[in-house]
Amino acid sequence: MGDRTRKSELDVQIVPDDDYRQQRRADYREEGVEVPLDRIRPEILYNMIAEFVTREWEELGDSPYTLEEKIEQVQVQVQQNKAKVVFDLSTNSCNIVVNQ
Repeated sequence: MGDRTRKSELDVQIVPDDDYRQQRRADYREEGVEVPLDRIRPEILYNMIAEFVTREWEELGDSPYTLEEKIEQVQVQVQQNKAKVVFDLSTNSCNIVVNQ
């Protein structure tokens, strides 16, 4: 047990942090197709979120959160419709983006 207590609100939010990421997110709105959550098997969604978290938070070692905690936080955001899964038609790949 550590001294750290778990907060009830989300501490990690998906936000673009530079112009490049903002442009990429704009590209998804133009060329992407939102994938309904009920069309994604739970284990696939979990793996997509895990890949997203490890890609977006490169400073994972410096974070007070574990990988599992960050995955859980993004899962909650997706379930609350604060973030969504988008299939990019130009790259034939999926990503998780902020729901505008």
